[in-house]
Amino acid sequence: MSQTCSFKITSVPFDENYRPSEHTRITTNFANLARGEKRQENLRNVLAMIDSRFNALAYWDNPKSDRYSVELEIISVEMTFDAGGEKFPLIEILKTTIIDHRTGERIDGIVGNNFSSYVRDYDFSVVLPEYNKSLPAFSIPADFGDLHGNLFKSFLRSDAYRSHFRKPPVICISASTSKTYHRTENHHPVMGFEYRQHELSSTDHYFGKMGLQVRYFMPAGSVAPLAFYFVGDLLGDYSNIELIGIISTMETFQRIYRPEIYNANAAAGTFYQPDLKHQDYSLTRIVYDRDERNRLAVDQGKFIEKHFITPYRAVLEQLFAQCAA
Repeated sequence: MSQTCSFKITSVPFDENYRPSEHTRITTNFANLARGEKRQENLRNVLAMIDSRFNALAYWDNPKSDRYSVELEIISVEMTFDAGGEKFPLIEILKTTIIDHRTGERIDGIVGNNFSSYVRDYDFSVVLPEYNKSLPAFSIPADFGDLHGNLFKSFLRSDAYRSHFRKPPVICISASTSKTYHRTENHHPVMGFEYRQHELSSTDHYFGKMGLQVRYFMPAGSVAPLAFYFVGDLLGDYSNIELIGIISTMETFQRIYRPEIYNANAAAGTFYQPDLKHQDYSLTRIVYDRDERNRLAVDQGKFIEKHFITPYRAVLEQLFAQCAA
């Protein structure tokens, strides 16, 4: 009997009133920011930082730097095995909408931005440490990321994705601390200078199995290059306003999550290697528990291994074999 799956998409506003749902990964950056005594102040400050950065980049016809604001939605993806009806929370991403206060227009932004995944927790927090436990040097299994990549590509091909979103996703994360990047002469009016590295990182390979390629850019006013993972033509498929939306959103989050890199007091030079031990940086006013996030990633990886990957491995292999055929 052939196996099929389907995807369900739900969304919730990411605003100062946001509270994580019971299905949200407890390590996701949204949930981390929305907990504790200062949760509402945290969220309010994050949104103000995003708007400020957006207006700084979209400076034309914007003399008071207040023309635009960014609305964010958390997009949650649930996977269902159609034969048995079992449901599993799979992915959380962000969708931007840009509000032009001068014209009243609501501009559809990029979907993706941040990327949260239970299966990725399993791969990086369970599979990799176990695989390298007895090896003399760090290595990656040949099939590392295959399952996750197939799940993601199936989601992008699904009716659910195509009915909700008009363009492929773009995901923006920190550059790898294991690689050195060099600045090229390629300069984009919004994305800034492009940086390149001599070899792909393990994260680059992982996103490659999701069907995504990578480019690195350091926008004007930034202090380190960001990694942009995409399908198609990053600079040709998206407008300047769309690109400013992802930059302002994800650079703000990175300044909070990795201030050693993205809130450093000096900008990256011609050659640059990110360093989380760097000491010359400033802290934002946002409370974020990075240690808690790292601890809980292991628990969540083991949870998805027990309840999803191990019991449904054969079903998943059959499903993806059908897709490949």
